[in-house]
Amino acid sequence: MKSFNYHSASTVAEATGLASKASAYLSGGMTMIPSMKMRLASYKDVIDVKKIKQLHGIKVSSKSVTIGAATKHAEVAQSKEIKKAIPALCTLAGKIGDAQVRNCGTLGGSIANNDPTACYPSACLALNAIIHTSERKIEAAKFFTGMFETALKKGELIVAVEFSIPEKSYYVKFPNPASRYAMVGVFVAKHKAGVQVAVTGAKAGIYREKAIEQALDKNFSEKALDNIIIDSSDLNSDIHASADYRASLIISSAKQAVAHCK
Repeated sequence: MKSFNYHSASTVAEATGLASKASAYLSGGMTMIPSMKMRLASYKDVIDVKKIKQLHGIKVSSKSVTIGAATKHAEVAQSKEIKKAIPALCTLAGKIGDAQVRNCGTLGGSIANNDPTACYPSACLALNAIIHTSERKIEAAKFFTGMFETALKKGELIVAVEFSIPEKSYYVKFPNPASRYAMVGVFVAKHKAGVQVAVTGAKAGIYREKAIEQALDKNFSEKALDNIIIDSSDLNSDIHASADYRASLIISSAKQAVAHCK
């Protein structure tokens, strides 16, 4: 690991004021620290944002659930407020990594990193999330731009994520047994305006599966997916699973999600 300057910010303004083209924000550090240790990434300044009160906390209204960016996965998984409003979010957070990751990793860090096999981006996309940053508000559909890429500008800091409350939803994950990342993860959300199905782990980035959405809009049941065929031509194929196998996992996971939706 190369040397760097460490800063601990107490406010959003202080954190963004310290930012530069050669800096990075540190929250849980679940990806950033290993990357720095292996010299896959290096920064002149590392800005710790864990102590910023504005980045913590959970707020629930009649229409949305807003979670501070530095809120840990374990906090989301155990939140009684979230469980009443969007229980699928608790399920998702409780399946991330292992106990150490869940007690260190944060929501903001997860979506800022935008790993193509991460869980939270699927929730953001399926639940029409709004990402609140130090500069603006970004719709989830415009936030995730590519593999490990987002719409964030250099120095822009995620402050909170606002999820719309659906009529019902659920998340099913088929994890890699070693890393616990999703080989395929499917988040199904039924809104008044229609069904949204977001898939992670299957492609180079998070995406919505339109064929499943259309079928469930007509008939929200497992049987509606019996004859769905997923095009596997652009799905990931690696030592863990072939593209065709991932296509089958998307269908089976979506069926499970529909069956457990509440």
